Amino acid sequence: MKGFVQIMKRRPLLVFTVFWVIGSGAACLYDGWRLALIAAGLILILLAVCHWAGAGRLFSLCMLFSLCVSGTYWEWHDAANVSDLEKVLSGETSTDTVPITAFGVIISPIEADGDRADFNVSLHQAALTLAEPPAPQKQANPDNGTMLKTDDIVRVQVKLLDKKELEIVNRWQRGDRIELTGELQKPGEARNFDGFDYLQYLRTQNIHWMIKVKGSEQAQVTPPDSWNLGHILRWTDAVREKLGGKLDQLYDGIHAGYMKGLVIGNQDDLDPDTFMEFSRLGLTHILAISGMHVAVVVGCLLFVCTTLRMTRETSLTVVMWLIPVYVLLTGASPSIVRAGIMGMIGLYAARRRLLKDGLHILSVAALAMLLWNPYFLVNVSFQLSFIVTAGLMIFVPKLMPLLTFLPRWLAGTVGITVVAQLISFPLTIYYFNQVSLISVFANLILVPVISLVVLPLGMVSLLMGWVWMGGAGWLAAVTEWLNQITFRIVEWMNGSSAFMTLWPSPSLAWILCYFVVLYSLLSILKKRSGSREEERSGSDDTVPLAGYVPLDSKRSLSGATGVFPLVDQWAGALRWRGFLRASDYIERYAARTAIVLLSGAMVFLLYGGYQSPSMHGAGLVQFLDVGQGDAILVTTPEGKHVLIDGGGTVNFRKEKDAWRERKAPYEVGAKVVVPLLKKRGVHQLEAVIMTHGDQDHIGGLQAVLQEIPVKSVVFNGTLTESATFGKLMLTAVQQGIPIYEAGVDREVWKLDSHTEIQFLAPVSPESGETIKPLPLIKEQNHASLVFVLQMNGSRFLFTGDTDQAAEHKILLHLEERSPQDDLVSRRAAADDRIDVMKVAHHGSKTSTSALWLNAWKPKASVISAGVNNMYGHPHPDVVGRLERSSTLIYQTNLQGEIQMRIKEGHIETRTKLP
Repeated sequence: MKGFVQIMKRRPLLVFTVFWVIGSGAACLYDGWRLALIAAGLILILLAVCHWAGAGRLFSLCMLFSLCVSGTYWEWHDAANVSDLEKVLSGETSTDTVPITAFGVIISPIEADGDRADFNVSLHQAALTLAEPPAPQKQANPDNGTMLKTDDIVRVQVKLLDKKELEIVNRWQRGDRIELTGELQKPGEARNFDGFDYLQYLRTQNIHWMIKVKGSEQAQVTPPDSWNLGHILRWTDAVREKLGGKLDQLYDGIHAGYMKGLVIGNQDDLDPDTFMEFSRLGLTHILAISGMHVAVVVGCLLFVCTTLRMTRETSLTVVMWLIPVYVLLTGASPSIVRAGIMGMIGLYAARRRLLKDGLHILSVAALAMLLWNPYFLVNVSFQLSFIVTAGLMIFVPKLMPLLTFLPRWLAGTVGITVVAQLISFPLTIYYFNQVSLISVFANLILVPVISLVVLPLGMVSLLMGWVWMGGAGWLAAVTEWLNQITFRIVEWMNGSSAFMTLWPSPSLAWILCYFVVLYSLLSILKKRSGSREEERSGSDDTVPLAGYVPLDSKRSLSGATGVFPLVDQWAGALRWRGFLRASDYIERYAARTAIVLLSGAMVFLLYGGYQSPSMHGAGLVQFLDVGQGDAILVTTPEGKHVLIDGGGTVNFRKEKDAWRERKAPYEVGAKVVVPLLKKRGVHQLEAVIMTHGDQDHIGGLQAVLQEIPVKSVVFNGTLTESATFGKLMLTAVQQGIPIYEAGVDREVWKLDSHTEIQFLAPVSPESGETIKPLPLIKEQNHASLVFVLQMNGSRFLFTGDTDQAAEHKILLHLEERSPQDDLVSRRAAADDRIDVMKVAHHGSKTSTSALWLNAWKPKASVISAGVNNMYGHPHPDVVGRLERSSTLIYQTNLQGEIQMRIKEGHIETRTKLP
């Protein structure tokens, strides 16, 4: 508490910034009456804390000003973030498209990848072609459209039709004028609970619309007529491109992309597998330009200035003005902007001998960025950069006394590494949901080598490449050798999945409690360590005692003016010393008790944060929206997880179109399924059930097997020529995952005491062979697994992509079975209706016959299909049959993810989209 009061009194700028962040955060998270209630509570807490800390009125008013104005500023900024086009297109949905001709200026670098180019355009004018007449106040153009002036920023995607168009778009630059003809539509919103919301992400960049263009001919680009400030950015992009080209000349293969990310912050050419390996060990901060890079650059520049015999003041001034150049050359991400601002303030302070406190410098940088753009607050890079930097300043001094047993050079490295990992841990599990147990060890070994050796070598080789290519090549060879060692170490550390832990995203309250407990624990440990040092030095024996008069050795008791006064003084001294020892014992006991309690609180927090959200005895069936495909996650009442299919992106590309392939193509398993499993606390899958071998059902399972521990794989007992199927099975074998063939004659599979599965298909002819070869079937739909899941008294029918012929075969087989089989008999199907049926083949007309519906009579049906899919799923005839059967219909293409919570035979349903 004393430390908190000292911070308030000694660092008012830091406290002001903290309250500014709190006010902005409250306005970001809440609105309406909730925001008013939260604001009132925060104001009362602020006043109470200021009164308790003895802060003056001026201090209290300043903090109150920070809290209130920051929230108001956020609300004002957010309310001003509106689109001019919204007034005309307010009735359009995210799937509607409107023809548009737009005029504007390119304001971002061109990201050309495969057959697509992406960039941002600041519009000046737009002509819309609407089905309905435009608003009266708009001026209609000859094509019955609406021409309006606007300053909207839009995200443009140009679909390249020919390989030659790559050369055209690569000539486009930031600042060029552009005329676009394409289709305007809203960005895609999150279609799964906890899923990535692209619509909201673009909104934080003041982008509300996308324009999709087919072919570069529909984008007419001309250079600007005169010089303007945008030319600085054009120059920056050109220099970055030249620097990247020079690194391509110096380094080969994956080393070129790696060094581009390390030296100039360009991750476009970074090998995706390399990035994933670094990500698993928590090393991606190395590849993001940050304070480490700025520190290296500043150190090198100061060394050069000293070598040139510049004065101290001149050196600091020159380096201070060169920092913005470096920030621009490295892409100006939030982390590098923060580091650049701090570097400039620090150098200015060093020159003027002002503002020496690092936390004050950090506070100025945070305030400057949040005033410039409040949306920085929700940027992951901004959050990690500032929290880790502040944590290092606050927590490293508290941890260092605990590392006195290490050599001083090692203690500093260990302290910084451990604190960085402890501080970033809550945000890491919140955003990325995984932490490696050897992350500290990996950072301790690799970060010093990369930051102190590889990074300087890369910078020097890049600069030397312009004057002496031979020497630069020699340095590049040494750097590649070090990189190769780094890659091997990273690969070796990732060799076992035993060290990888998966965490569900924690709540804000959990994160705050974590930081409070960590700060309190380290503070007490530091104080305890300081007390032990005092004991070793014997300082307690030399503390003077009030009222104690030492006996003069030259004076005898007989010579004293009185014997009793001296005895009283000695007795008082002894009593005082005994009191000190007792109070010291009490203090030690209290400190030990506090350490034990805080350690227990931290263990409790970590244990609770690691656990999956409790279902309180309920089961959960989650129909994920994976586009055109199937992926269903089943969570049993006892917390076991089963994944039925995993979606998959279908690719019809031919070999001659290899140029269309992107460096990091969209893959639904890695982009949708795996992140959702991690966020929902799925530490292990009891089983992965593959209904059949089609790409849109198993394509995403490759990422699942690589990222999530799986206990078993269940498939339909057939083989397919699909390369995806072969790779998936090989991965399962290499990881030692048991593979089971599901059969109609198998026993009921009991997942737990409340959940069981009975397979109904595929129905195969009887054979006397004990072991039979697996058949190779090209058309997998007919061989799809069909099974009934019974959980908490409710029954779900899963059908894969089965066709009507297979449906008829299943019903005939059920007729032949014993009527005593209550779970799957024909009589049970008629008398005990299925509660929920997953409609086969995404609602294709080849499935879900009237006979099938009449046999099961589902109370609700779920269709998993992609938005505006090319197959026209679901087919109107199937939807009509479902409607006539009086079943409640849910569709992922309309409602996004569909979740059904089952408890005591009652099903509660919620959908992501209304």
